[in-house]
Amino acid sequence: MIETTAAPFPTIRVRPWLGRLAVATSLIATFMALVWAPTDAVQGDVYRIIYVHVPLAWLAYLAFFVVFLASLGWLLTRRPWFDALAIASAEVGVLFTGMFIVAGSIWAKPTWGVWWTWDPRLVTTAVMFMMYVGYLLLRSLSTDFSRRATRAAVIGVIAVIDIPIVHLSVLWMNSLHQLPTVLRAGGSPSLDAAMGTTLGISVIAFTLVYFAFLAERISIELDRQRRTLEARA
Repeated sequence: MIETTAAPFPTIRVRPWLGRLAVATSLIATFMALVWAPTDAVQGDVYRIIYVHVPLAWLAYLAFFVVFLASLGWLLTRRPWFDALAIASAEVGVLFTGMFIVAGSIWAKPTWGVWWTWDPRLVTTAVMFMMYVGYLLLRSLSTDFSRRATRAAVIGVIAVIDIPIVHLSVLWMNSLHQLPTVLRAGGSPSLDAAMGTTLGISVIAFTLVYFAFLAERISIELDRQRRTLEARA
C-alpha cells in the first residue's frame, strides 16, 4: 500500500508568509512597472506589459521544469509527495502559460497589428500549453493512484523537452518575435538599468506568487491523497 508522507518542509508555517511576501513584492513591482520605470523610446508605454509577459514566461518554464523533477522523484522513489508536487506545479504552470499567451497577444496587437500570428515562439508556446493540459487530462483516465502517477510522470519527463524549444525558437527559425531580452547567449540583457531592475523585481514577485500557489495546491493534494487512502482502508 502507498502511504502519504508529510511534506519535507514546514508547509503550515511557510504558506502564510509566502502569501504575504508575494502580495508585498507584487505591490512594489506594480508601482515600479507603472510609475518608476521609464517609458520606452520606441514602443511608448505599451512596452510595460513586458513586466508581466516576461515573468509569466519564466514561470511557465519553471513550473514545467519542476514537473520534470517531481516526475523523476516519483519514478525513483514512489513517494506520493512527488506526485503531489508534480500535479500542483502542472496546474499552476498551465494557469501561468495561458496568461503568458494572453499577455503576448495583448502586446502583439499594438506592435504587430494582430492578436495572433503563426510565429515560432507563439506556436511552440501553444504546443507546450496543450501538452500540459493533456498531462492533466491523462491523470483523470485512471482511478489507480500508482498507475496514474507513473503514466503522468513519464509524460512529465518527456514533455520538458519543449521548454528549450520554446525559448530558442526565435533563434532557430525566422520570427517576428524579438530575441531573448534577458537570457541572451553570450551577451548582456538589452535593457536600460531602471527597466532591468523593474523586470528583476517583477520576476521575483511572480516567482513568489508561484511558490505561494504551489504550497497551497500541494497541501490540498496531500489532503486528497490521505482521504482517498482512508476511504479504501
